[in-house]
Amino acid sequence: MGTEIKTWQIIDGKLVDVNTSLKEQGRNEPYDLEPWLASNPEIIGTDILIIGRQVMTKSGPIDLLGIDRAGNTVIIEIKRAELPREALAQAIDYASDVAEWTVDRLGEICADYTKKTFEEAFNEAFQDSDLENININSTQRIVLIGFTIEASLERMVEWLSNSYGVNLNAIILSYVKTKGGEELLTKTSVISEEIEQERRRKQKKFEIPMSDEAGTHSYAALKKHLLDYLSRDKVTNRRMRDILFPVLLKTKTLTRDQMKKAFIGFDPKYDESKVGYYLTLVSSQLGMTKNDFLRQVVAYEYPRHHWEKDNFSIRDEYRDLVKEVLTDLGIKK
Repeated sequence: MGTEIKTWQIIDGKLVDVNTSLKEQGRNEPYDLEPWLASNPEIIGTDILIIGRQVMTKSGPIDLLGIDRAGNTVIIEIKRAELPREALAQAIDYASDVAEWTVDRLGEICADYTKKTFEEAFNEAFQDSDLENININSTQRIVLIGFTIEASLERMVEWLSNSYGVNLNAIILSYVKTKGGEELLTKTSVISEEIEQERRRKQKKFEIPMSDEAGTHSYAALKKHLLDYLSRDKVTNRRMRDILFPVLLKTKTLTRDQMKKAFIGFDPKYDESKVGYYLTLVSSQLGMTKNDFLRQVVAYEYPRHHWEKDNFSIRDEYRDLVKEVLTDLGIKK
């Protein structure tokens, strides 16, 4: 039999078995348990920010979707009774879909749920983390939550976690309603939180290498790199091609605030509250070590915060090159 928690209340010096369940008390999973967990995700993990609830995937809705301080998405599957072994397959199915999601999609989910931009929500939750240096959604974590667990599922969780380092855990809750009417929720985990934290510390290899060093490519190589990068059909690449570079050609220096206005001027449908997040993605691309060719062309400063780029400009010696590249790509300057 899998892990099970029993609770006794001390009444008049005697232990009294407290045997209650959500169902018996008229509580249920989507209307009671999910909001409880979302209101204080520390019961799930100390480093999880909930960014969505009942988030639809190709195979059905994720009960709760979170993100941790390392940028990993967290798929949380909840059962109000026993966790069956099938819950693992269901969560893996969801995770395989989430693995393909872009940062923009996660940002939309976060905005709908938290009413904040992804950047704002993340920075508030993890004030000691630098969002620009984090690879969002490079890895997925799975957390299964129930009130008992099948022994076979418990074995699978321990085996996958201990033998292969899979980011997987199961949390067993105990719901108690005392004789006085107080409602309590306690938990135990198949994998201890200390072990989970230690494993995540060892996963720093998933962080994106960042740098402020400019490249030293030849003129021909630099043009090839820019053409390849700006022709990619990815949201941030397109924004740099269609907005950032054309605007930079029209001015000597562009501040972050001016860039926000340029984004909105390019497309009035842009949500002004999300533009700061779009700029963070652009800034992150400029800072990736592998994109040294971008830094060879675009200069920036850190006038306010050590982590926030500002005062962007195209280096004088490469302005004609940028014009050539945009012309080849059919972009109006």
